[in-house]
Amino acid sequence: MDPKLKAFLDLIGWSEGADYNTIVTGVNGPSTFTDFSDHPFAHGGSVTVRRVPLLISTAAGRYQVLAHYFEAYKAQLGLTDFSPASQDAVALQQMKERGVPFLLKEDRVQEAITACSYIWASFPGNSYGQGGKSTEDLLTKYQEFLTS
Repeated sequence: MDPKLKAFLDLIGWSEGADYNTIVTGVNGPSTFTDFSDHPFAHGGSVTVRRVPLLISTAAGRYQVLAHYFEAYKAQLGLTDFSPASQDAVALQQMKERGVPFLLKEDRVQEAITACSYIWASFPGNSYGQGGKSTEDLLTKYQEFLTS
């Protein structure tokens, strides 16, 4: 895999504070899953992230993919499970849809971050109101991932 794409994937996982077995942190704290045969919420369920204002989520995995998005990408990409490889494939497809490979090739990392801000709540520039990392922190961490 292109080192720049790998560094960006690592950046997303770091920014989201997630690993391949992470379920979105809810009001009852963090949670994990062990069955990678499908998205943990593929057959229903969700996590209450906050009560006021109410925010319920089905985000899971390293890239905190929502269940309904995973279903669409699962069909589009011919995925058979929610394994780390499938999660990477979804994130890479989302990045391609936003032009990230080209932007990274041109070393336009800040633009790549901005292009993905509506996908990942931890990226700055969206209206999700879930906090997140600063552009400066993301750029610094990307360089660390790229050189490690």
